[in-house]
Amino acid sequence: MAELASMMNLGKEMDRKLRSVGIDCAEELMAVGAKEAYRRLKALYPNVCLVHLYCLEGAVTQTEYTCLPKEKQAELREFSDSLK
Repeated sequence: MAELASMMNLGKEMDRKLRSVGIDCAEELMAVGAKEAYRRLKALYPNVCLVHLYCLEGAVTQTEYTCLPKEKQAELREFSDSLK
């Protein structure tokens, strides 16, 4: 099992937060996906923001979060807004 912190865009703090919502390794994050992981994080940590969702998507797709396509960013923004 790969460590969460070894994934692109994720560090020790995100590793800790993901573990607190039941996502313990890279394979689990990839299985649940960025949106579900973000939904879980948002429920426990209301201050997580859209950038966190971009980072999660980038980790799952192995893409630098600043390089996500504009269409994907818009989709993720809409999803994030729906959780407010």
